[in-house]
Amino acid sequence: MLTQDKKEYFKELLYERLDELFAGANMAVNDFDGLGEACPDFTDLASLETDLSFSFHLKERESRLVKKINGTLEKLNNGDFGMCEECGREISEERLKARPMAVLCIECKKMQEASEKIRGL
Repeated sequence: MLTQDKKEYFKELLYERLDELFAGANMAVNDFDGLGEACPDFTDLASLETDLSFSFHLKERESRLVKKINGTLEKLNNGDFGMCEECGREISEERLKARPMAVLCIECKKMQEASEKIRGL
């Protein structure tokens, strides 16, 4: 069971990660503002659109990560943080330090990955 100090440590880690994600999103919006005017020909515009598409894909992934972080913060507040959703055992502190949003202990994660590999996912 995690102590209150450890819970605060993980909460701080999660909020730092959220701050990083939001700062990156703000920079991306500022970077793309007015870029279409800077492209004098169709080749440059096509290249810009490809870059934008890739950036939006990354932002979509980051959006899903924000949802995971918010879910993890909820778990911290209601006392479910650090418990494996598959087997119900505690997730090791080392794993939580590496990935505070982890919902599976290392054993269950390994089994999940092996199962996905077999299914070809």
